[in-house]
Amino acid sequence: MASPIDIPSSDTSFLSKSPILSYGKLSVVKSEESTGVPLQTPWTLWLDKTVRGCSASEYESGLQKIYTFSTIQGFWAVYNNVPDVKDIQTRCSYHLMRDERRPVWEESYNKSGGAWRFRCSKQDTSKVWRELVLAAIGEQFSESLDPDDEVCGLTVSVKEKFDIVQLWNINAQLEQKATVIYKVFRLLPDVDFAEPLYKREFS
Repeated sequence: MASPIDIPSSDTSFLSKSPILSYGKLSVVKSEESTGVPLQTPWTLWLDKTVRGCSASEYESGLQKIYTFSTIQGFWAVYNNVPDVKDIQTRCSYHLMRDERRPVWEESYNKSGGAWRFRCSKQDTSKVWRELVLAAIGEQFSESLDPDDEVCGLTVSVKEKFDIVQLWNINAQLEQKATVIYKVFRLLPDVDFAEPLYKREFS
């Protein structure tokens, strides 16, 4: 089992030093990526640790980019070489973002969107994260969205008593046309989600 990750917010060399993707693991990922089946778009995995009372700029400086992959084999190589959600510390989050978007709502490409938020028990978080990530990179949510909308990212945030999973979309104005919550329920029929809701990031 991987050790919990401690993220020093000012450590810009975190990627090469951490157990997330060492140089040896990076070579494995790159090898798998080079011969893989292409995804519709690349996706980037990020990591952060929330510090109470930090400013927006401090949050952004603490974001750690792990890897951008563009094939299904590249995804599995990354997924299998980073710690499972259950092994990261409380107040840490993984973000999987389309292309190389940063998980920052103030960015121009994010500020018109919002997110569906699902609270789940810790025993279900790893399964929920895996299944929703696979659905996202496989573009399975397109059938549950307006043609002018798309899922642009996912976040899993580790809390003390439960965890939060979010699905980001690009157009909050089209949320009422979406059936994303029902899609998630169909993908994970055995998971009891508490209080699913949608939040527009900028009203």
